[in-house]
Amino acid sequence: MDTFLIEGGKRLEGSLRVFGSKNAALPEMCAALLTNQPVTLRDVPNLADIKSLRNLLGELGCIGEHSGPAGQAIMRLHTQDESHEKSHARYEIVRTMRASISTLGPMVARRGFARVSMPGGCAIGDRPVDLHLRGLAALGAEITLDGGDITARAPKKGLKGATIFLGGQFGSTVLGTANVMCAATLAKGTTVIESAACEPEIVDLAVMLIKMGAKISGHGSPRLVIEGVDELKGVDHAVMADRIEAGTFMLAAAITNGDITLENCPIDAMLAVKAKLLAMGIHLAVTPGANNNLLRAAVRVTSARTLKPVEFTTQPHPGFPTDIQAQMMATLTLADGNSVITERIFPERFLHVAELSRMGAKLMRQGATVIVSGVKKLVGAPVMASDLRASAGLVLAGLAAEGTTIINRVYHLDRGYEKMEDRLAKLGASIRRVDDKDLPANLTGGAD
Repeated sequence: MDTFLIEGGKRLEGSLRVFGSKNAALPEMCAALLTNQPVTLRDVPNLADIKSLRNLLGELGCIGEHSGPAGQAIMRLHTQDESHEKSHARYEIVRTMRASISTLGPMVARRGFARVSMPGGCAIGDRPVDLHLRGLAALGAEITLDGGDITARAPKKGLKGATIFLGGQFGSTVLGTANVMCAATLAKGTTVIESAACEPEIVDLAVMLIKMGAKISGHGSPRLVIEGVDELKGVDHAVMADRIEAGTFMLAAAITNGDITLENCPIDAMLAVKAKLLAMGIHLAVTPGANNNLLRAAVRVTSARTLKPVEFTTQPHPGFPTDIQAQMMATLTLADGNSVITERIFPERFLHVAELSRMGAKLMRQGATVIVSGVKKLVGAPVMASDLRASAGLVLAGLAAEGTTIINRVYHLDRGYEKMEDRLAKLGASIRRVDDKDLPANLTGGAD
């Protein structure tokens, strides 16, 4: 099993390009099921989740090819078999990632039938799909559960537009919004989605669908209006840059007192993160991209030697994203004072607390809140990666810690960061990937 071996204390300097967003690319790949014409997606990252979904789409009759240099690879998709026999997303693939549920809406809208296994993903708390099913049912789909599979059938005359409320216990649902929006593009009449997700990835998906011929307005707001059309065409679309990856590398600069310039940075989609970074004493010098584009900006990140504590609560966009909570916690362990972090999206998303504590962090959890009391230093230790973003937080801690940090089970990281160790090494980090069987005996204790 792969492991990261990090020698901490290196100051990071240099520049790197932010890669395309996994969270945008996955539902956009599923949207290729809405047409039998070729779909081209640019800047698709080469990640484990992307590969899994491409394999799944192949089983669903949508042939895919992914090639090109790291960070700028092109995904070509073409749906060639829309039969019911090719409309079953099997458990063996779906269980590895939650985004597989995004095949449900496009298939039931285009083919009139879909069978999708209940999804899997990271162990960060309960994430039910009832809002997805409620939304599709409102469009007229008949939903049944059979042997762990969700089966959706459209009426003979197809789906029909409706007014749908997608609010849930923890706010709007991102993948649920994507699923219902995709299905509504081919429904007859007008669909209104109230309490729609406002995330930039949903906006990017809407932009792609509009290029395909969909009639969508209100994307980026809680009220989406979709006028159904008879057919969608192929498209050539560049996936937006990954705001979570950008935030992770910004914090890598901060925790190492570094100086990093991020190219292709979606800073305009990161205003809540930007506000907290500035409050911590992290400096951001922004140069807009072509045509004054702040979703493709160059951002130089430097840090004051002393980081200031902050308080924040994770919320749906435009609030502070839950996917940067762990990385922020790792950075705030070295702030001068007490920080307060409250997790409102996934209240159990704190598996990294125990691992950071092993490195000398002073953390106290009370329910959905963690109080972070800054310490003078972190100390390297063997730690266990529990989920994708927790893994990134442990990498940041290891970069700043004194001594050696061993991060086990880094396959979680490979789901969301392409060649993370190589890119950090180019910035000056002492980090390498090794097989845990090759680690010296004195470096393996306590993690597994």
